[in-house]
Amino acid sequence: QVQLVESGGGLVQAGGSLRLSCTASGLPFSRLTMAWFRQPPGKEREFVVHINNNGISGDYADSVKGRFTISRDNAKNTVYLQMNSLKPEDTADYYCAATSSRWVSSGTRYTYWGQGTQVTVSS
Repeated sequence: QVQLVESGGGLVQAGGSLRLSCTASGLPFSRLTMAWFRQPPGKEREFVVHINNNGISGDYADSVKGRFTISRDNAKNTVYLQMNSLKPEDTADYYCAATSSRWVSSGTRYTYWGQGTQVTVSS
C-alpha cells in the first residue's frame, strides 16, 4: 500500500519557521522525484518545489525563493521542506507528491499524493 504522510504543519507567527516532513512507504522512494505543492484557502493548488532522486532541487516558486529549502533522505524515505521567514500568504495546506517523471511542476504529472498538512501564518 502506497502512502505519503506529511507532518510538521501548524500555527506560526510571521517571520517564524516550520519544517515539514513527508515519509513514504510502499513505493521506490529513492528512484522518484518528490515535490511539495500547496493550496491556499479558496485558491487553486500551486507548485512549490521539487527534488530529484539524487537530492538535486529544481526551481522554486518565485514566492518562496530564498525562504524555503527542500531536501530528502533516501535512507529514511523522507522529503523535507524547511520554511523560513514565513509570511501570512504562505498559509495553505501543503502536500507532498511523487512521480517517476523528471523535473515536472504540473500536479497532473504526479502519481502519488499525501493527505496534506495545514500551515497557518499569523500576522
